[in-house]
Formats: sequence, C-alpha cells, structure tokens
Amino acid sequence: MINYQLETDRIIASLDHAPTLLLHACCAPCSSYVLEYLAEHFNITVFFYNPNITEKEEYEKRKNELKRLIAEKPFRYPVKMIDGDYSPQIFFDMAKGMENIAEGGERCFLCYEKRLRETARLAKELDFEYFCTTLSVSPHKNAAKLNELGGRLSDEYKIPYLYSDFKKRNGYKRSIELSAQYGLYRQNYCGCIYSRIQAEKKEQEKNFQNETKTVVKQ
Repeated sequence: MINYQLETDRIIASLDHAPTLLLHACCAPCSSYVLEYLAEHFNITVFFYNPNITEKEEYEKRKNELKRLIAEKPFRYPVKMIDGDYSPQIFFDMAKGMENIAEGGERCFLCYEKRLRETARLAKELDFEYFCTTLSVSPHKNAAKLNELGGRLSDEYKIPYLYSDFKKRNGYKRSIELSAQYGLYRQNYCGCIYSRIQAEKKEQEKNFQNETKTVVKQ
C-alpha cells in the first residue's frame, strides 16, 4: 500500500519555490488543516466546486464558512478563492441509477472524479503548477481512489497532481481543533441528498438504541 503522506513529503522536499496550487475544497472544516499545512509551501487558490451539495442553503452556508476561514486565518502565503457554479443537476445526472448505493461506493467515486476533473481542467486553463483536493482529510473518503483519479487526470491534462492523504499525521484531528478554534460549521454528511438520508437514518438508529438502553436501566 502506498503511503501518500510520504509522497507529499517527497514533492515538498523537491520544491525550490512556492508553486501555484489549485486546491479543490469541499468545506471549511476539511480545508482548515490542509490550508494550514500546504500554505507553508504553496501559493494556493481554493476552488469551491461541489455539485453534490443538494440544497442551495447548505451550499451557500459551506461556501461562506470557507470564505470566512480564509479571511480570518493567517497563512504564510496569501490564499485566494474561486467560487464554482452551484450546479446540482450535474450530480443528479451523474448519479442516475446509483441512488441506492451506500456511501463510499461507486457513486462516490464518480463524484470524486467529477470534482477532480473540473479542478484539473481549470488548473490547466489558468496555468497552475499543481492541483489537489482536501477530500482525503476525511476518514470517510478513500484516499487511494482519490490519488488514483488524481494521477490519471494529471496524465490526461498534463498538470502535476499533489499526491496526498491529509488524514495522516493527525490531520483530521487537527481539522477538528481548528474548527473549534474558528467556530466553523461542521456538517454531518458529505453533501448529497443520499448521504444526508443515510446520516439521518444512522442518527435515528442511534437515538433508538439510546432510548432502549434508558428503558432497560429503568
């Protein structure tokens, strides 16, 4: 199994300047640690492109929290942001026929690719030196798949992908600490209606189990 954190270390060690990086971001909490880490080495532009987020209100809430984080947190190199289009129909068209697949399966992999592909395309168009995504900081995201897709898109668009697994070295733990420090809104689902339904079902099951335990104790 490839240790993608070591790949990140190798790339950073090879740098002789602070290259431009187009960083796809899903939300402020996931971005917090990744930006803290990478802005020591790269000139970053964050790309908020997430057609998987179903509700407009949720989309705007996550986007505005990311803008606030970038404005409030100090970085070695200034961080900019590009706001992608709110386009949920793109996701629904992609997910057609896979609505009932559990989170973490093929529907999610296609969603990874959709967002990474648009990031790679824009990075090439705007002449960035690298592209990457914050997604691997989440323990619910498949880092091996993300890096496989990033490598393939790197070959296709002829732009280097920053191989990474940001959950390593307590990255996810640090993201929770930074979320608390900056009072960031932390959602309990990825963004699409299918992940929201799954999260709500788990919460209902958890509440039922807790209620059952309480009754038994009485």
